[in-house]
Amino acid sequence: MNAVVGSHDLLLVTLDTLRHDVAVELAAAGRLPNLARHLPGGVWEKRHAPGSFTYASHQAIFAGFLPTPASPGPHPRLFAARFAGSETTAGRTFVYDSPDLPRGLEAVGYHTVCIGGVGFFNRQPPLGSVLPGLFAESHWEPEFGVASPTSFEAQVTRAEEVVAALPADQRLFLFVNVSALHQPNWFHLPGATAEAGDSRATHAAALEYVDRHIGRLFAAAGSRRRCFAIVCSDHGTAYGDDGYTGHRLGHEAVWTVPYAHFFLEPGA
Repeated sequence: MNAVVGSHDLLLVTLDTLRHDVAVELAAAGRLPNLARHLPGGVWEKRHAPGSFTYASHQAIFAGFLPTPASPGPHPRLFAARFAGSETTAGRTFVYDSPDLPRGLEAVGYHTVCIGGVGFFNRQPPLGSVLPGLFAESHWEPEFGVASPTSFEAQVTRAEEVVAALPADQRLFLFVNVSALHQPNWFHLPGATAEAGDSRATHAAALEYVDRHIGRLFAAAGSRRRCFAIVCSDHGTAYGDDGYTGHRLGHEAVWTVPYAHFFLEPGA
């Protein structure tokens, strides 16, 4: 990452609440053409989430603790705050002296931008200002939130506007929290109803909706120079698995998440 930071733009996309099993099934079935073309080998990497709900997981991610590979470690991290005794900080790790990654990147010349999705990014109560407050520039509108059937399209449009407004020589760290997978998501499946509620099938339909529009985000992020992209879930969610529903609980459906990182080439 020491060769990447400073020369590349950076994109971090959290597909909020996306289950690993659903992501894997859809990619294998050819139902995620725009995401799958960027996944190494066309498959998601299985990882463990650093938290069981959005706030906890993003606090960890923004401290450099991305989802951990689901195999025995230690696993060297891409980014890490300087911390004596860290066993996951290696020679290739980009190490910064601030308490969080956005401000660490800002210190080396990046403009940091947050495009929020779920309520922890809406800046309405004080708690909703903590995570976006780490960034130099942050955006949230009701159209980006969980109740909007067109949330991701609106987020991508804002991302395109942000990228277009930057000077060509300005390095960018763009973060997008995608709210479409989070409940409620029933409206992404034709024929589903609010009365019937969300299900694993509506969750999958929401991921397909995101896939239809994510190519625009990748095109914008990679339009200025080579871009290093990370796409992952912050945690999963349960739809009746072993009697559990939702997240902020310790179930395999919550702790296991899909992850990928790759490069976006200008004009690709």
